[in-house]
Amino acid sequence: MKTFRKEVVFKTSQRREFINMTLSVQEAIRESGIQEGLVLVNAMHITASVFINDDERGLHHDFECFLEKVAPEKPYSQYEHNGYEDNADAHIKRQIMGREVVCAITKGMLDFGPWEQIFYGEFDGRRPKRVLIKIIGE
Repeated sequence: MKTFRKEVVFKTSQRREFINMTLSVQEAIRESGIQEGLVLVNAMHITASVFINDDERGLHHDFECFLEKVAPEKPYSQYEHNGYEDNADAHIKRQIMGREVVCAITKGMLDFGPWEQIFYGEFDGRRPKRVLIKIIGE
């Protein structure tokens, strides 16, 4: 059994963004040399997310609208957490979208359905944030 670890850093230009990181994960799988196994991809910050879905702009807009309805950014005063920081909404959005994904690797490739892609979701951006890619297998 082999293991491989890689960190990817994102610095978004906006407070909230969705970034397709499927190619970054596939590149890490190639670097690892692992042909059969599993890959864990997880956000290493509590205001960011990793999830699987379709790479479709309208859907991403719908995610943003839904999340803003459930946990609106403003007014900041609506959240007990917002004393030192103003990112309580980002913590809640992360809980909804999820922390990580685990994917199968078959013949050195992500074993995905036709439209599945891996996304990094940023909810309190404009500074460097890390994502861990951990691969185990043979």
